[in-house]
Amino acid sequence: MTLDQLLMFKTVAEAGSLKAASDKLHKTQPAISQSIKQLESQLDLILFNREGYRLAITEQGRKLLQHTQRVLNEAQEMKQVAKHLAKGNEASITLAFEASFNLARILPILELTQNEFPYTQIILKQEFLTGALEALNQDKAEIIISAGGIEPIRSSHLELAYLFSGSLLDVAAPRMLERHPTLTYARELVNEYQIVIQDTGSGTANIEFGVQAGQRRWYVNDFYTKKMLIQSGMGWGKLPHYMIEDSLKQGALIALELRERQNNIQLDYYVMRKPHSPLGPVAQALWQKLIAFSSELNA
Repeated sequence: MTLDQLLMFKTVAEAGSLKAASDKLHKTQPAISQSIKQLESQLDLILFNREGYRLAITEQGRKLLQHTQRVLNEAQEMKQVAKHLAKGNEASITLAFEASFNLARILPILELTQNEFPYTQIILKQEFLTGALEALNQDKAEIIISAGGIEPIRSSHLELAYLFSGSLLDVAAPRMLERHPTLTYARELVNEYQIVIQDTGSGTANIEFGVQAGQRRWYVNDFYTKKMLIQSGMGWGKLPHYMIEDSLKQGALIALELRERQNNIQLDYYVMRKPHSPLGPVAQALWQKLIAFSSELNA
């Protein structure tokens, strides 16, 4: 069985005659007829009823036609993928990003890139703290979006562009705060559970930021779980402001103002790449779109 045989079968079934199929495929009628007979022999099926003036597809042929269309579509898709890869385009690219980053703000850029290169898979890898930077340094991501102070980032010798800033706020649910009507200091929450996210990189191994000595804590690996636990009154901790705006307005969460603690941390987000590691065509297109986005935001 060949793709040509399947194509001839499909064309005859849709055109209704050998002549019409011959005109469409630019092949002789005898060649098409012979090809279909060979296909029938290989499948041990009668695909067309030849008793009448026109070829009439049989019930078995009609059933097989559905599968034929799928096979031909997949073959065409394979040709397109091969052509895409033959141009040097990547099979996949990875964008690692800090988990507190508001990914929704760059979704239009990701959509544009995917539409332009539909056969390259874009892998989005969520990281915490130094995880994104480590992914870049270990060549596990072509482009990253990470947060931090400008001096440490500049000292890492990366090509970068500032995108925008965000913040992390200490919050708790009213249910938990009812147990602390005169809450003033963080030490008063030492027996409540602080919900903590750990670094996915090794840059701060065994270091916990903003956790006081003796503090009870739970560990989670994403902000949505952390928000759920905090909002249910099971603990407290920092969450990205964009993620909790509605909860703050509705009173489901309350921003904490604890003395002797930085309750609100501003994060500056940068898109970064290695300057001496050439990007493939797709990664380069994504990089350029993100740089243009940075320029528009900060013009």
